[in-house]
Amino acid sequence: MTKKLVSEFLGTTFLLALVVGSGIMGDRLASGNVAIALLANSIATGLGLIVLISVFGPISGAHFNPIVTIISYFQGHHSKKEVSLYFALQLLGAFVGVFSAHLMFGEPVFQISPKDRGGINLMFSEFIATFGLIMTIRGIAHHHKDKIAVAVGSYIAAAYWFTSSTSFANPVVTIARAFTATFAGINPSNVLGFILAQILGALAAEVIFRWLLSDKEIA
Repeated sequence: MTKKLVSEFLGTTFLLALVVGSGIMGDRLASGNVAIALLANSIATGLGLIVLISVFGPISGAHFNPIVTIISYFQGHHSKKEVSLYFALQLLGAFVGVFSAHLMFGEPVFQISPKDRGGINLMFSEFIATFGLIMTIRGIAHHHKDKIAVAVGSYIAAAYWFTSSTSFANPVVTIARAFTATFAGINPSNVLGFILAQILGALAAEVIFRWLLSDKEIA
């Protein structure tokens, strides 16, 4: 169990370092061109996710996301204690990743984001983004398990662009990004709405794909 928890901690740490660090680098090099900054951010995050899932997947499942852990629990793969421990290490890793990115780029370690991401449209975007993430994981794991790393990384890179929220799709990522005043930040006042939308999107996807991937038919 210890190896799984360390795996989740390290994976989530590097995931947030990827998101925040590439956001800072892209923003600095793009000279105010938000499209170029987002392109850099999305490519780095997508490619990095492929590597992280490939490295840590065989050890812990490479969740890096409490929603993925909870869905895995619903499928009978974890105990309630394991879910709690996964969540604790994911959250800790998320903060370490954000603060590490700040240190690498000479930013103040502790920050609060002023970046407003409020609005029903962005909450709906998070619903769609998280639905799509669970859709990808469930579908690929069922049919092409060996391709899950590429599929998830590719989906997240694409979702940066087709969702107005730029696809957080992860509660610990959302919470940690409230503590960076850089390109990837989110104002703390928007965090709860994002998380509620993420939970609803994940539950909707799980219900639908549990049926789609079963032998049951609706009469």
